[in-house]
Amino acid sequence: MKILVINAGSSSLKYQLIDMDTQLVVAKGLAERIGMDTGKLTHKYGRDCEEKFVVDTCFKDHTSAIQLVLEALVDKDHGVIADVKEIGAVGHRVLHGGDKFTASCIVDDACKKAIRDCFPLGPLHNPANLQGILACEAVMPGTPQVAVFDTAFHQTMPPEAYMYGIPMEYYKKYAIRRYGFHGTSHRFVSGRAIEILKANGKKADKIVICHLGNGSSLSAVVNGKCVDTSMGLTPLEGVLMGTRSGSLDPAVVECIANNEHMTVTETLNVLNKKSGLLGISGASSDMRDVNKAAEEGNKDAQLALDMWAYGIRKYIGAYAAAMGGIDALIFTAGIGENDAAGRAKVCEGLSFLGIEIDEAKNKVRGEEACISKDGAPVQVWVIPTNEELAIALDTLALTEGK
Repeated sequence: MKILVINAGSSSLKYQLIDMDTQLVVAKGLAERIGMDTGKLTHKYGRDCEEKFVVDTCFKDHTSAIQLVLEALVDKDHGVIADVKEIGAVGHRVLHGGDKFTASCIVDDACKKAIRDCFPLGPLHNPANLQGILACEAVMPGTPQVAVFDTAFHQTMPPEAYMYGIPMEYYKKYAIRRYGFHGTSHRFVSGRAIEILKANGKKADKIVICHLGNGSSLSAVVNGKCVDTSMGLTPLEGVLMGTRSGSLDPAVVECIANNEHMTVTETLNVLNKKSGLLGISGASSDMRDVNKAAEEGNKDAQLALDMWAYGIRKYIGAYAAAMGGIDALIFTAGIGENDAAGRAKVCEGLSFLGIEIDEAKNKVRGEEACISKDGAPVQVWVIPTNEELAIALDTLALTEGK
């Protein structure tokens, strides 16, 4: 079966077509500037999707974007399938499932209503995610659709981990609590970690996953289930990120708003889009640029790197305490998979937990590898994430035989 994986944003739509017999991506691409005067479709195909063609066009809406994606997939020169009917199902990334979804589900009226009900929790993403679903239903009637929620994996957290210390009425009225994000990645990587560790005769009961990219989150996983995670009601909570501040005193919002004469919404925009590595370093939100600036003597860039590593290290220690120990530490996502210096900096001073990095092993980039010292009590691994494959696997499991 071939499965189309869709990640619909407010003005963009990413896609991958995955052959589930081989679990290989046979085509992928991006539709940009949906709903604007000018747009562009970049379609990649061929061996390792190294070939591409670009179409400059105008996307009226997500439906027209999906239509052009399907036309690209069956194009006689650039396509990879003969007929749209070869697509057995579509898997959609949906940001927020609230507390309604603990797992992926077949899209039906009840599912769509629940996604709408979560609009207040994911106002930027959920409406766009639903638009992607409705567009596929319009263009591919009869093809099964599956919703895979970023928040689902974290729904196993106990109340003491997900509740905030605010009046209970706000939780009951508005469902304000910690939800966590990057759940599809955390689930995929933790599952793979458990598989690897057990195959090597190692304990895999208590794992900390570090999903480190432009957006970063950590999770504490006990016996395959999430018991805590760093992101909260929104992806703003947690560690320092590319442009996000991470956790801070809520009074900071009032202080900035009052002094800069901004609304709460405008202040949150600063915390989401102008803070983090970018805000501290003044150089960039990209870790590579911040590293380069620090090497050239930019003290603010060095401070940003120090804050980034310090915050992650604190979460690792806290999760080890919460779980009553740690068997493995896993790095994944763009920075986690590729930045050896960043991984080493995060692990500095954690030898008391049994976490010790081997400098030679740690030179790996983008490959699955153990990077801890031989005989170290805690296994440290780099495990590449694959959220699209995880979405496709869920979609296959729910739709096979339908």
